[in-house]
Amino acid sequence: MEQQAGPDQGARSTVRRESSTDARVDTRRSVRAALGELAALQFASVGEQGSATGQPEHGLLPAAQATPPTVLVALSGGADSLALAAAVAREASALGLVAGAIVIDHGLQDGSADVAAHAAAQAEALGLDPVLVRRADVAAAAGAGGPEAAARDARFAVFAAVVRETGAIAILTAHTRDDQAEQVLLGLARGSGIRSLAGIRARRDLPGGGQLVRPFLASDPVISREITLAACAADGLTPWHDPHNTDPAFARVRVRNRLLPFFEHELGPGIAAALARTADLAREDADALDQLAVDALAGAFIEETPNPETGEVERVELAASALVGQPPAIRNRAFRLLAADRFRAHLSQEHTLGIAALVTSWRGQGPVYVPGIWVERNGDRIVFTRQHGSPRKPSN
Repeated sequence: MEQQAGPDQGARSTVRRESSTDARVDTRRSVRAALGELAALQFASVGEQGSATGQPEHGLLPAAQATPPTVLVALSGGADSLALAAAVAREASALGLVAGAIVIDHGLQDGSADVAAHAAAQAEALGLDPVLVRRADVAAAAGAGGPEAAARDARFAVFAAVVRETGAIAILTAHTRDDQAEQVLLGLARGSGIRSLAGIRARRDLPGGGQLVRPFLASDPVISREITLAACAADGLTPWHDPHNTDPAFARVRVRNRLLPFFEHELGPGIAAALARTADLAREDADALDQLAVDALAGAFIEETPNPETGEVERVELAASALVGQPPAIRNRAFRLLAADRFRAHLSQEHTLGIAALVTSWRGQGPVYVPGIWVERNGDRIVFTRQHGSPRKPSN
């Protein structure tokens, strides 16, 4: 979630105060690096397709690429996304990319349509094209995760739809290193392991194609909330200040306005920067563990059964004998990855340990019921079955 700093938040920044010109240079450097990587991957892929068909290549774009690929900035009108939009508008064309914007009206505040319209006008003034405005259905996405999670899920649904509509290769969002620090503290509070400490991913795939890319999460240069405000000032842009970003009803706001200042006061400056660095280090470890878990799943896989009507996976069977010798960190991670990837289920530690006991402490015990899944042992097979209806009876 983008955060727009209020007048009293500048003193809490994690980096030195820079001139507006320096800030603008830094935001453009971050964007240039992220877009350069996207462009290189895209053109390499298209170039391989062109080589395979024997088509010649001329200039920057391969001949197989009829039009330059499009990237879209997710723009709220706040300082972070406005600074990102200005930097993308400046850098994209030199890298052979078309730059546009997607403005999402979440409909959560009075006047939200006017805010969205103003942000769209700012995008157009920066030269971004296309500029799309869409309304997110937050109510339809509501669930146990609370209003922030519902807004995020609704936003991602819009992203996926817009990528399908426009063929964009990426949506760019403006999360900063300050957001990263806040996310690490929230992860610590939830006690949800190293993946949570790894914070916000700088890049992830979107359902149905395209990527979500967050240029301002890079460690060099460091982009903080103070930097984005200064970059907006350098470009003569006036950001919108979202009232939700000062509302203590939201846990993230309490972390930003209460916890981080407290830690800075008690432990000294640089806490937010240290938390963001912790995320960088934890992400390397988490990615390595994820790969080891994927390899473990591949080694234990027996078969999976899809639903003939929907194509959804209904059942997955693993060999217990292939998992029993795995370290708990790998085995438990494998179960969590399988549940999320095949069944869109998120396992708690209690659920994960219950499934693990079917492998490591098998005494003929009954099945384990977890959200959306029914897990049992049948001989050497650990069977995951999608749950429909009663949580105490497996689907047929």
